[in-house]
Amino acid sequence: MKKNIVVIPSRNNINSEYILKDSIFKVGKVTSVDGRFIKITVDKSKNTSYLLYKGKLLKNLSVGSYVKIIKGFIKIIGKIEEEYINEDIYSFKKSYDKNRHVLRSGKYSKTLQRKRYGSEKEKINRILSIRLLGFFENQEFKKGIKELPLIDNECFLLEKKEFEDVHNFIRDKDTPVTIGRLSLEKGQSISVGVNNLFASHIGIFGNTGSGKSYTLAKIYRELFKQYKDKEKFKENSQFLLIDFNGEYIKEDVIIEKIYKNRFELSTREQEGKHKFPITRETINDHTFWTIFLTATDKTQAPFLKRTLKKKDIDNNYSRIENIIRDVLTNEDRKIDKGVIYNFLEDVKSFLEIDINIGLLRNNLKYHSTNNTYYVLKDDSELDRPDNRYYSNNEPEEVLKKVKDYLGDGDNIFKVKNNLSDLQKKNLKIIYHYYNEIVRGFANQEHLAPLIKRLDKRVGDLEKVIEITDDRLTSFFTVISLREVNIDMKKILPLLICKQLYDNKKKNNEKEKSLHFIIDEAHNILSYSSERESEIWRDYRLETFEEIIKEGRKFGVFLTVASQRPADISTTIISQLHNYFLHRLINNKDILAVEKTISYLDKVSFD
Repeated sequence: MKKNIVVIPSRNNINSEYILKDSIFKVGKVTSVDGRFIKITVDKSKNTSYLLYKGKLLKNLSVGSYVKIIKGFIKIIGKIEEEYINEDIYSFKKSYDKNRHVLRSGKYSKTLQRKRYGSEKEKINRILSIRLLGFFENQEFKKGIKELPLIDNECFLLEKKEFEDVHNFIRDKDTPVTIGRLSLEKGQSISVGVNNLFASHIGIFGNTGSGKSYTLAKIYRELFKQYKDKEKFKENSQFLLIDFNGEYIKEDVIIEKIYKNRFELSTREQEGKHKFPITRETINDHTFWTIFLTATDKTQAPFLKRTLKKKDIDNNYSRIENIIRDVLTNEDRKIDKGVIYNFLEDVKSFLEIDINIGLLRNNLKYHSTNNTYYVLKDDSELDRPDNRYYSNNEPEEVLKKVKDYLGDGDNIFKVKNNLSDLQKKNLKIIYHYYNEIVRGFANQEHLAPLIKRLDKRVGDLEKVIEITDDRLTSFFTVISLREVNIDMKKILPLLICKQLYDNKKKNNEKEKSLHFIIDEAHNILSYSSERESEIWRDYRLETFEEIIKEGRKFGVFLTVASQRPADISTTIISQLHNYFLHRLINNKDILAVEKTISYLDKVSFD
């Protein structure tokens, strides 16, 4: 009968293996502990570049290497930041009292004497300065400090498995994504867990040409390679990439074009360009218009809120005519009756009949000194005193002359039927602005800047968005702003991100996630912009700061890539969880990163 034979290693074999490892991997002892900064004195037999272990060359300790410090059953991991030497020349010698033949405890003194060495190398003490990074707990490496080492704790090189564990960013049951290899360690790949990386806020920083755009594309390409054909992933995850320079709009960048929803927006020309869908609900929200028109918080925003609660202006002519009549009949000397010209200039593009404001100005003269209109009796020149009459007390006569000069009949003030949703809102804001000014409900000086921005902004916005009841459904969307003007470049990302964030917060579907990816993020996350008011800048930053501070609760995550981390809000930088750092040259950028990332070691920082 055949028996199974089990070979049990002898105690001698185990001890031999332990002694061999201990003799090779043990490199020194702790000689100083100052918080998370440790000093180690290296054994003099280990002052070589390489060590030989079982026929293989092991790289010995050097700046940038990792060290394992054994404190009882705890393995503490540190990284070497500096090394220096001192000479071990003197030692203490015990001198006994020569008059006593019996040595007694404490009957000696210490004196310095020069040591004798067989070679100069033996005089050298090699000292390593180490910064603690983390520790092993249940065979898993964790960053941070749980315990500090003690003086004389032994220090070791990391074994291959331990080195891999230190560079293992994958938690249990998480799916790995390989993002690259260590340049100084041949064959050591770097993988991260999908949940650990993408269910977090990510920062990618580096100077122009340092490869940050490649890194951004790489990490998301690796993610989509694994999940692009999984329906549950596409149903529950939504990625929106804001592309300021048009780098990612190309067909197969990051992911094949069949999986990518692309919007190439432009405020220059419309042929062949796209429009981004904005819901009707968003357009009716006063917050949208507050952001879009960069309205001030105290005066302009409340006006917009009041206005948008009212009904849109229909195609009836009476409302436009009533504003003119109210101006002419108002007896308040503070009301400038000359606003009729400005009002008609602002609303003429919404009227069915093309009106000639220039002809009106030539035939109906307004004098601001006495707040009076002068109407010509005939075609003679106005400067003939006998050919004009005072008309301030006859508003209906002036109104009749206005109609006569502008066109024919009551339809002169009739609003077009085919106005777009944005145009209707535009007209509504203009109408209620003049209505409140005439009635004395609002200060013209406070609201006039808002109205000046209105027409151009709405015109630009109509070129880049379309109003729809459908919501964005594609799992990966790229929006190119390369051909969008500066004003829209600042406003559009905020409008789009806020719309999607508010909708996500409102629905609060825990199983679904929303990911904003913003390349060249300093364009919209900078707190040092001089092109805008402080109130508007603060509003813009507060919106994205809310997303990065509160977004995780609702499954919303932010990835920012920038060449100027110092320009980005410190609140946003400090709330990032994972960092990819490329070459940084500017001192302010370097200091911004150093202050933010507490676990960045000196070697990596340098």
